[in-house]
Amino acid sequence: MRSNKVQVKVLGITYSHLQQGAYVLLLADEGDTRRVPVVVGTAEAQSIALSVEKLDPPRPMTHDLLLSITNRYGVHLEEVFIYRFDKGVFYSTLTLNRDGEVELVDSRTSDAVALALRTQAPIYMARDVLNVAGFEPALLERQDESVTSAPAQSDDYEAMSDSELKHRIERAVAIEAYEEAAAIQEILQKRKI
Repeated sequence: MRSNKVQVKVLGITYSHLQQGAYVLLLADEGDTRRVPVVVGTAEAQSIALSVEKLDPPRPMTHDLLLSITNRYGVHLEEVFIYRFDKGVFYSTLTLNRDGEVELVDSRTSDAVALALRTQAPIYMARDVLNVAGFEPALLERQDESVTSAPAQSDDYEAMSDSELKHRIERAVAIEAYEEAAAIQEILQKRKI
């Protein structure tokens, strides 16, 4: 029986061209076959970027402060689990351990990832979340070289067929418009319900 948990890693973070003031955190599964874009706020993006680049801010950021507090009181972050994706929102839990007592704590995914990066805790995603919110970059290899057209407006997506939407996802990924790919993926998922 396959585990419901798939370990994911942080590939990077980029500015969102679709949502002003937001960034896209790009996660990948262990086999590097699927990508999952997660929209995060500016403060969380900065915190994640500092961890990815292994830079120390001159003063502790919120996630650094939280880590100092948990360390002070002997609380260890064992893992992050991204267990649900609903209406464009990812849901996560932190598995915390203090002297053998394990507790699950609800967390925004961006905060959970920022803490996991600081503690080197593994990040897991539910397989069904990966299947719904993820996309395969290997689809790009089947694209022709002329992927330069402008993305469609979101209003146009509702009128498109499933196959047209899947093609749009491939095109969005080819031009690294991950947030557009995620928005289209969400429309496809709503049609399955």
